[in-house]
Amino acid sequence: MARRRFFVDRIHHQQAQISGDDAHHLTRVLRVEKGQRFEISDNACVYLADVVEARKDRVLFQVLEKVPLKPPPLNLALLVSLIKFDRLEWILEKTTELGVSGITLINADRSEKGLDRAAARRMNRWRRIVLESSQQSRRDRLPQLLDPVPLRHALSAQFSHRYMLEEEQAPPILARTPPGPSPDDHVALLLGPEGGWTDREREMARELDWSPVSLGPGVLRSETAAISAVAVLTAVWLAA
Repeated sequence: MARRRFFVDRIHHQQAQISGDDAHHLTRVLRVEKGQRFEISDNACVYLADVVEARKDRVLFQVLEKVPLKPPPLNLALLVSLIKFDRLEWILEKTTELGVSGITLINADRSEKGLDRAAARRMNRWRRIVLESSQQSRRDRLPQLLDPVPLRHALSAQFSHRYMLEEEQAPPILARTPPGPSPDDHVALLLGPEGGWTDREREMARELDWSPVSLGPGVLRSETAAISAVAVLTAVWLAA
């Protein structure tokens, strides 16, 4: 069985610690004890480490050695419009597990009014979701979760390949993937709000050379579309 992996703020003198509520979760819920061995990441490197102290308010690790990193098959940024928060949180959790490198929140024309302001109060919770999903899936590094930005700002970012999820009239996503994917590619996937894109937004994306793509017939919920598209793109680059 694979060892559990935890993220720490830093490694100092070959030691790292987790404190506060996180330490309480480790000792009371996960039953972490002195003498156990885990993997820890400082979001740059991964280490094998022993627990040398396990108290309610602090878990202290002693680093033993570095663990080889596993480069992801695809550097994929997810740009997702603000939607109802329960569905958005599902997207954050599952696409983190699937390996996205970053998640940018978008305030789209058809995002519900006030979601951008409410999102500011949820960012700590959402970063916690990303952290826990990264630990569960044994990622080497955390995906970066960015505060909501206007669509035009997000569309201007530079990537090797840029895909805008659309309805079934758009070409299938596999028809737009490159014949020779490279591990050096930086790919972006743009996901719209529950009401879909407006004509203004579509025109903006076309002007900036985003490729409209679809997942076939049928109307998918945003969370289903996000998870499916991320999985498809990851599989394409993994098979390259």
